[in-house]
Amino acid sequence: MSHKPELSFRQIWNMSIGFLGIQFAFGLQTANVSRIFQTLGADIQQIPLLWVAAPITGLLVQPLIGYASDHTWGRFGRRRPYFFIGAVLTTLALVAMPNSPALWVAAVMLWVMNASVNISMEPFRAFVADQLPTSQRPTGFALQSFFIGIGGVLSSILPWVLARIGVANVAPAGQIPATVRIAFYAGGAVMLIAVAWTVFTTREYPPERLHGFSDSLPAHVDADVSRAWRPGLAMLAAGAAGVFVIWQFAFGWQLYLLAGGLGAAGVLYLWLSRTRSTGMIRQVMTDLYGMPGPMRRLAWVQFFSWFAMFALWLYATPTVAAVQFGSSNPLSAAYNAGANWADVLAGAYSGFAVLAALVIPLMVRAAGLRWSHVINLAAAALGLISFLWIRNPDWLLLSMLGVGFGWASILSLPYTLLADNLPAGKMGVYMGMFNFFITIPQILAASVLGVLLHAFFGNQPVYGLVLGGLSLLIAGLCTLRVAEPGTGSLRAAGPIAPV
Repeated sequence: MSHKPELSFRQIWNMSIGFLGIQFAFGLQTANVSRIFQTLGADIQQIPLLWVAAPITGLLVQPLIGYASDHTWGRFGRRRPYFFIGAVLTTLALVAMPNSPALWVAAVMLWVMNASVNISMEPFRAFVADQLPTSQRPTGFALQSFFIGIGGVLSSILPWVLARIGVANVAPAGQIPATVRIAFYAGGAVMLIAVAWTVFTTREYPPERLHGFSDSLPAHVDADVSRAWRPGLAMLAAGAAGVFVIWQFAFGWQLYLLAGGLGAAGVLYLWLSRTRSTGMIRQVMTDLYGMPGPMRRLAWVQFFSWFAMFALWLYATPTVAAVQFGSSNPLSAAYNAGANWADVLAGAYSGFAVLAALVIPLMVRAAGLRWSHVINLAAAALGLISFLWIRNPDWLLLSMLGVGFGWASILSLPYTLLADNLPAGKMGVYMGMFNFFITIPQILAASVLGVLLHAFFGNQPVYGLVLGGLSLLIAGLCTLRVAEPGTGSLRAAGPIAPV
């Protein structure tokens, strides 16, 4: 049985560059969608619910695409067809999104954009694990973080740069400013070119060869699902109880989404315990029920980390506009100046994430995987909470330094831990499933943050960022529950070398 051969740095670079395009598209979305929604008439309470399209789409699409890519092989490879199809669809969505004539159209386009991005994005994580031996996976995931940072910088500052060179940054009511529209058009081009670069400069191992490498874990044995009715019944009961409490106390109707999702998961587990189906849905649910122990522990880390990041994406723009620039009116020059500075801040934390991608391997060598992640999450938590007392917008760049290190860590270290504990034949589906713990907390955030801000914080969006900071501190505590693996290869990995 042979070892998986090491790849050259240029080969790892080529296989990772597609993430530049994916993050360019994703960065435009996270930095500008709240602005688009407010411009088209959404109020601050509606924004979380409108954003819920993103996590729900990921929840539905990613495990199915992961499963499908695990079972795909043809003349164009295993993962690469999904990269390219997703890139084409995302490009079309990016062109259409800023031309939405009404709020409901923009909400629908967010669904389409997220489904398309997820088709490309999900197989990329499995692609690294497929192609690289264990010793090079930290470099592969760190290089993905590097390109995520570059893409985030460019996409986030583009509207600001366009405004600086004279492109109109304010538009009549119901129209999206030209700075945003042109940025989205550019994002479509970058997405298509970057993903095409990866597709046409890389190759993939046929499944039979991939499974024969000595560093591939044995085939995973399906779990016994005969008792899946137990958690299913508990989830169904909890969802029903939630619906009753929401109705009885007239809580925000957004919470029905959360309770309904919990009940739906319960129904699926009950179905799993009884079905004789052998199809894709049954297999995905079986793998979810029997997920490896390390993945279960990492799930909590991801859950609280991504709750925090979603709070940042929801409330950074309205917070900066209201707190540092003094306006909540999306038609005002002050609001749009604040929105552009929020884009710059998003670019700043993405830029700092590029720096962090170089530094994190050194941190791991010195402090280990767990403590490196804890330190980075704590720095990000402080960065989010600091929005509460900082009034000079320039000083928010320092806050973004902490957020950037946390973001780079979230994008790399948990995946490095996970990849070494998954069988090659199910890498795609488990990587997709791991994203449940990215999407579910975003659905939770979309369901409860608006209600919490209205009930306890006078609809002040800055407190959404404070809650995000507290969530990152909890994620750090959860990280301490994850066993430090034997990471000889990881500790030996140095910083990313230049091309």
